[in-house]
Amino acid sequence: MEVSMTLWVLTIVGLCALIAVDFFIGRKPHDVSIKEAGIWTIVWIVLAALFGVGLLIWGGAQAGGEFFAGYITEKSLSVDNLFVFVLIMAKFAVPSQYQQRVLLVGVLIALVLRAIFIAAGAAILASFSWVFYIFGAFLIWTAWKLIQEARADEEEEEFQENKLLKAAERRFGVADRYHGTKLWIEQNGKRVMTPMLVVMLAIGTTDVLFALDSIPAIFGLTQDPYIVFTANAFALMGLRQLYFLIGGLLRKLVHLSYGLSIILGFIGVKLVLHALHESGVHVPEISIPVSLGVICGVLIITTITSLRASRKMAETASAESPAKNDIDV
Repeated sequence: MEVSMTLWVLTIVGLCALIAVDFFIGRKPHDVSIKEAGIWTIVWIVLAALFGVGLLIWGGAQAGGEFFAGYITEKSLSVDNLFVFVLIMAKFAVPSQYQQRVLLVGVLIALVLRAIFIAAGAAILASFSWVFYIFGAFLIWTAWKLIQEARADEEEEEFQENKLLKAAERRFGVADRYHGTKLWIEQNGKRVMTPMLVVMLAIGTTDVLFALDSIPAIFGLTQDPYIVFTANAFALMGLRQLYFLIGGLLRKLVHLSYGLSIILGFIGVKLVLHALHESGVHVPEISIPVSLGVICGVLIITTITSLRASRKMAETASAESPAKNDIDV
């Protein structure tokens, strides 16, 4: 799809305007209710749907299909980010009324970093088609790794700060407590970071690790930088509200890793087939409608099986609890 510089500018300005409205409405620190999170989650999904319909009308069925496939994939992969966000919030003991501000700025940092990744990825793919083989192999390897992690009986996870974050803390120092929404304060005659800034940087930079699989995944569905960027933008901007809406349900999505591994493996195979086709090998290519159907189907089945498994585990736990109490007595 041919995208003019004017359209790029209008899109970025439009996204900035939406972010500004979101920031203005939630500028006062407060505990986010389920109702508020639900309303804003619906708003961002509707906005993404309207944008996709617009692409469908003016860009054609191919562009619209690629956007929806990319958006759903990025949205499903971003849900996995929420597990880490929960760990980060617990690690830094972020007060509940400040979590909304932390997530907003953290997601903005992540969006800027992803835009850089997307620009670099688009430039590389445009110059070297063999990179599709690397992206495809990487996604298949990531899918296998996700399955292994899901099958492993791991202990309670704890967030580990990355080297960049540790270096910033050593260089500037960190205050011993939160000071409202302030990012910097004067302490003992020295300007130091507050824990608020540290946790924002933690969320923003940690997302880069997730981008290592999500960016190749969406490039497996479309090579249009405009669609890749907008799909990522809409998926990320709705992530903050999703955190508050389904935060308590994350533990119930016990089969999410299996579903994501299937999606990543499927897109990896699609990338390899595309690379072979570009190299002149006559192999079938997977169309966007098929990709969209597979992605949606896997997510629906994964959600249903996860909720059923969680309910059975809860029933088993409640059945065993009275018996344990009798033994204790």
